[in-house]
Amino acid sequence: MLTEFNLFGVFIAPLAVYALAALPLTMVVRSALWWTGLQNWFWHVALFEVSLYVCILCLLVLYV
Repeated sequence: MLTEFNLFGVFIAPLAVYALAALPLTMVVRSALWWTGLQNWFWHVALFEVSLYVCILCLLVLYV
């Protein structure tokens, strides 16, 4: 569904909508990793969180 989204007459690129949708999904996965303690396995946590966001964004673009 890679068409523009109409928001009150303003067309928004689908990538922007997917990027906003990927944020809460990333937060849920990130909090689950913190809660289970798996986040401590990663050497560079900030780099992992950015890559997790990019992976979730790519999955949204491919499968939604």
